[in-house]
Amino acid sequence: MSEAPLRQRTVDLSWLLTGLVERVPHARSALLLSSDGLVKAAHGLETDTADHMAALASGLYSLGRSAGVRFAGGDDVRQVVVELDSSLLFVSTAGQGACLAVFAGSEADAGVLGYEMAMLVKSVRPYLATPARQPHGA
Repeated sequence: MSEAPLRQRTVDLSWLLTGLVERVPHARSALLLSSDGLVKAAHGLETDTADHMAALASGLYSLGRSAGVRFAGGDDVRQVVVELDSSLLFVSTAGQGACLAVFAGSEADAGVLGYEMAMLVKSVRPYLATPARQPHGA
């Protein structure tokens, strides 16, 4: 009985990620994940790579949250950016308990990428939230 609502709330959102990667020049892949690191949807990543990226993005998001709590009076994380020599990794909040991660080449316009990520999240926020896990048998 308790499984039906969960199934109804599970929606394939990979098409949204595909659209985001196609709209933003030099974007390579995108990932929707739970804030504890589980893949919800992916574009441009093999399964193992998506799992690894989800773990990395979750860790970055958690570090950002800790910085907000410790140094910014509890401010929420809006975005974490990692700039590498040849690429960028953006991680943003995507609803309660969810994050959006996008990997792009260093040529990508960070402003455009951040804007497109924010617009995607804003337009579909209710579908992106991840319900809290319940103990088994609850």
